[in-house]
Amino acid sequence: MDRRWLDQVKQRFKRDVAAGEGPLGTGHADLKRAFEAFIQSQRLILKAADIEACVDQLFAEISGYGPLEAVFNDPEITEVMVNGPDSVFIERAGLIERASVRFADDAAIVDLAERILGPLGLRVDESAPYADGRLPDGSRVNVILPPLAVDGPVLTVRRFPARAFTAEELVASEFVTAPQLRMLGAAVADKRSLVISGGTGSGKTTLLNVLAGFVPAAERIVTIEDTAELRLGKPHVVRLQSRPRNLEGLGEVTIRDLVRNALRMRPDRIIVGEVRGAEALDMIQAMNTGHAGSLTTVHANSCEDALRRLEVMMSASDIRLPFNALRDLLNAAVEIVVQTERGASGRRRVARIFDAVEGAYV
Repeated sequence: MDRRWLDQVKQRFKRDVAAGEGPLGTGHADLKRAFEAFIQSQRLILKAADIEACVDQLFAEISGYGPLEAVFNDPEITEVMVNGPDSVFIERAGLIERASVRFADDAAIVDLAERILGPLGLRVDESAPYADGRLPDGSRVNVILPPLAVDGPVLTVRRFPARAFTAEELVASEFVTAPQLRMLGAAVADKRSLVISGGTGSGKTTLLNVLAGFVPAAERIVTIEDTAELRLGKPHVVRLQSRPRNLEGLGEVTIRDLVRNALRMRPDRIIVGEVRGAEALDMIQAMNTGHAGSLTTVHANSCEDALRRLEVMMSASDIRLPFNALRDLLNAAVEIVVQTERGASGRRRVARIFDAVEGAYV
């Protein structure tokens, strides 16, 4: 069917909704009636299967994820990257491939972005040309518009599996060897503080989730994340999540705010999904003040780089301490650094384990 006719039906249906004459939220049957009325007005003849396909497509564009509806329904896809109307990429099994979907134009991408961000209390426009959000299923979404995005609007969605990986599955997939997992599990159970380092998509959060499973069930765990990804399956877990600014630029709650608050919640362990700023100092101080065995992740290319990055992030705090004092705090707190990596084949694995106390790789 001519795309222009589909757009006419869509715009007519949206106008009816705006005028209070059509319930968009309840909509599939209403849209089908509008579509059938349009067909009759144009004296068109379509098969029932074609009508259903067109209505499904229009409904996805109006109230769902549009061209990405089928992509979002595929549990094997872990990343969706919309770089332009004809440039959509997905990540499957650690490998990036071009998707066979397209948008009508840049406006269709912006329309989808606004539909995703609206229920989250977020917006993107000239005054706020980029935004981060969390979808109801836990997926992370980022949108950035021109002129910041030179070639047009860009939409990126990081998706998460419906359930967390088990330790056995990590070993079976060769992400980690059985001896490595036993050693790391024993270290966590023995309250040795641990940092997981690696690049984007290298499996840091996956490993963190599995290692947290070795924390004894009697201990109280407070998790702190930008996006609540961890699923620990423990009886005594308190989950905290940061909050971005609202439309008026107010109400932000940072990871650092939550780390400080967590210290007042009587935690046995604090697990920070990722440290990327001044909250590193608060996290390291917590490890040194009765919260040994805490866990976190950091973006870095190696175990040594992870420790250096933590030093730099600690120095960005408003608490001014000599660099040597910061290094002493770090050395006293972090006992093990685990480096994860994703190879060219898409395979993720534990690359190295560094014993920071001994200053040697295990």
